Amino acid sequence: MTAYANLSAHYGRIAALGNAIGILQWDNDAMMPKGAAETRAESMALLQVMRHDLASAPRIGDWLAEAEAQDGLGAWERANLREIRRVWTVETALPADLVEASSKAVSACEMRWRQARAESDFAGLLPSLSEVLNLQRQIGVAKGEKLGLSPYDALLSDYEPGGRSAKIDMLFDDLADFLPGFTQEALAVQARRPATPDLPGPFPVENQRALGLRMMAALGYDFSRGRLDVSTHPFCGGADNDVRITTRYDEADFDKALMGVLHETGHALYEQGRPQAYLSQPVGQARGMSLHESQSLLVEMQACRSREFLTFAAPLMRDAFGGSGAAWEADALHRRFTHVEAGFIRVDADEVTYPSHVILRYRLE
Repeated sequence: MTAYANLSAHYGRIAALGNAIGILQWDNDAMMPKGAAETRAESMALLQVMRHDLASAPRIGDWLAEAEAQDGLGAWERANLREIRRVWTVETALPADLVEASSKAVSACEMRWRQARAESDFAGLLPSLSEVLNLQRQIGVAKGEKLGLSPYDALLSDYEPGGRSAKIDMLFDDLADFLPGFTQEALAVQARRPATPDLPGPFPVENQRALGLRMMAALGYDFSRGRLDVSTHPFCGGADNDVRITTRYDEADFDKALMGVLHETGHALYEQGRPQAYLSQPVGQARGMSLHESQSLLVEMQACRSREFLTFAAPLMRDAFGGSGAAWEADALHRRFTHVEAGFIRVDADEVTYPSHVILRYRLE
């Protein structure tokens, strides 16, 4: 086998382990019983270490050197080599015991967060969260030393390769100056619009789920390669060709669950659209979260809050909940779904205030 073929086969095995981790993580976040947490955390940590050992193997460096000098490779293969070198360099920065400790700490914090959230008990979450933060700082230092970056920029590179906090600071400072005034302008315009009539509930969960499934299908989600479930916090996860999403339901307000479904469907459509020929290779992976999040927000904020989409969706919503009257007409629904209001929950935020949540989170980090 050529060096490139060896690399391709090796990363196929890494991808297979990544798929197992993805399904286990989805099960952990969406369905795992509390009593299984410790066992699941041990399993997850073992798989993470096994994947890290494969991804940081010294022989990858030898194969890379040979493959990069190899003739006859196409543009996709050359791009794959660049991605492999980037991923391998980062993986070799971390000792296996730090990978294991971080995995266990994240799993423990996830379970503690569920309880703390239900009880509004941040103090009870703080020790677990502090340990996650401590280990992330250690990971940032280790990666930063390897990459010649600050710890934060080294961690940022995991989510946005080549991204730098200096550039984000500039963009976010500009936005932070603009957004308060713009928010006030939006609120003033909104105050001059006709009042939006309330939609009478309750909205049964089974009806909300059925509506969400219809919307997912309309957007092109492939149900032969995924599913919709419930979790404490909406997310998109799973594995290659098994792209699963979750939402959460409130029988007094169907907007939150529906917009959560539409947002995560945006993520899922991106994942389901990755190139099949390179699905197991780094070049076929989602490279950064900026593009990924742009797809989810494009679906949720722009496409599915538009007048055109809500004109299409209005009869489906009426059908789902047996609604009638002016409140269920497209114009009223458009006002409802473009309503601007400051709030504490990012995933429930509107298009105007959502960026402020992101800026605040970034500055806290």
